[in-house]
Amino acid sequence: MPRLLPKAFLYTLGLLLITQTGYSAPLSLADCLKLAKERNPLLKTVRWDQEIASQQIRQSDSSLYPRVDLQGGYTAQLEAQAMKINGMTLETQQSSYGFANLAATQTIYDFGRRNARRHQTQSASKAVESGIRSKEQEVSLQVIEAYFAVLEAERLVTTAQQELRTVTEHRRVAQALYDNGVVTRNDLLQADLRTASTRQKLLAIQNQVTNLRLQLNFLIGGEPGQHPELQEPPETVHIAEQEVDVTKAISKRPDLQTLRKQLEVTEHELQESKTLFYPELFARASMDYLQNSKVREQAIYAGTIGLKINLFDGFGSTASREKAVSSRSRTQQQLQMAEQQARLELATAQNDAKVARERITVTSEAIKQGEENLRINQNRYQERVGTATEVLDAQTLLSQARTEHYRAYYDYQISSARLRKAAGEL
Repeated sequence: MPRLLPKAFLYTLGLLLITQTGYSAPLSLADCLKLAKERNPLLKTVRWDQEIASQQIRQSDSSLYPRVDLQGGYTAQLEAQAMKINGMTLETQQSSYGFANLAATQTIYDFGRRNARRHQTQSASKAVESGIRSKEQEVSLQVIEAYFAVLEAERLVTTAQQELRTVTEHRRVAQALYDNGVVTRNDLLQADLRTASTRQKLLAIQNQVTNLRLQLNFLIGGEPGQHPELQEPPETVHIAEQEVDVTKAISKRPDLQTLRKQLEVTEHELQESKTLFYPELFARASMDYLQNSKVREQAIYAGTIGLKINLFDGFGSTASREKAVSSRSRTQQQLQMAEQQARLELATAQNDAKVARERITVTSEAIKQGEENLRINQNRYQERVGTATEVLDAQTLLSQARTEHYRAYYDYQISSARLRKAAGEL
């Protein structure tokens, strides 16, 4: 039994280290999007806006209920108040007394002021909901961009490694030919320089992969220091052009829905500002208690129906109305500009996806041509009818073709995601 304890300890420690340093299994794009929706720091922050909006609705609904106030205290006077009757002084109150007041006030009619406030907070809450959905789409697009950026960088690492192996093999062939006195030392120097350049490029891309993984880990709310391994999706590209109904997309986009709800907020704000010029009908029930042994009734119960109106407030009501008008005009202008930007975003995303599809076709053929070109030049060099420069140039062309193909493929994936976001479907 004592022998099993060290093994159990090491096993547990290993599990803890695995948990702290990375994810247990490769993550798919769907996994990353799900984690980001649950744990992204920005989304965690903006979701509190929904709770704030809910409490603002409760606060505006409170105007539908009566307001109940209770106050009380104790007063000590130097002398009691008194009155003079026929040369005699008669006290009318105690010099020290307690008092209390209980009152319930209910607004009966205020020309729609309360309803305007309630509708204002309800529209603001819906605007917050749409805003959260818009933020979720923005974060999802950031995750998709980071996800495919990591995969693209990893493919570029593979391309650089392939290039390094080819250059190393060419260096071996050049060394053999040099040893046999067939080529000059210049061929070796060219191969050495290209090998060093390729190694530097490989190191730079590997560093880029690490940084992109850190960025993706932050977006999905991972623990610091984790390096998620990503699952490569199947290389399937839908060649058919993606058609988008612009009118439907404009109506579905959550950022535009947010502005429309904000426009409703300003409409209700304007409606509320107009009611500031009208009176308010109210009812009030109260109980006033004043400790006073000099009088018969120390507690007075009363009911009141009254009308109150503001006659002058330093032009505050006028300023509120003008502010509401300006806010509505500004929101209308923002909505118009946002709709124009949405149409531009849709057109740009469609064009990017179309061009990326065409690039995929072109670069796929270029890779085949580059591989054949490299094979021919390698054979020519070994047969001493070609030069080392031709071999290295062929390798460079092949690496460029592979790089452009991977970039085109992942650009298509990202542009497709941008198109879905522009259509409000991400």
